[in-house]
Amino acid sequence: MSTGALDPLIHNPQRLRIIATLAALHDGDGITVTRLRNMIGLPPGGPIIGLRELGHAGYIRTGTTGGDTAPATIALTRQGRAARPARLCRLRRPPATTAGRAPS
Repeated sequence: MSTGALDPLIHNPQRLRIIATLAALHDGDGITVTRLRNMIGLPPGGPIIGLRELGHAGYIRTGTTGGDTAPATIALTRQGRAARPARLCRLRRPPATTAGRAPS
């Protein structure tokens, strides 16, 4: 994002956990929805809406590793990888201080 504003799509805690978990994988690697859900402690069906929104934004891609009965896998796209570090860098900046006043 070029405006420097937080991406509202990733700002949601559930979607941020999804992005952060997928970002820990090697580029191009994916995991199943069930494994992702278990890793970040979401209830069954919990990540589906977040995954759909992240997919529409182009941050993740889905696929299968086999035939019709193979579970769907989720992987982070380059756009999704680029969005995560930008957000975390903004959160890591020290708070701005007013001249002559120490941060509280």
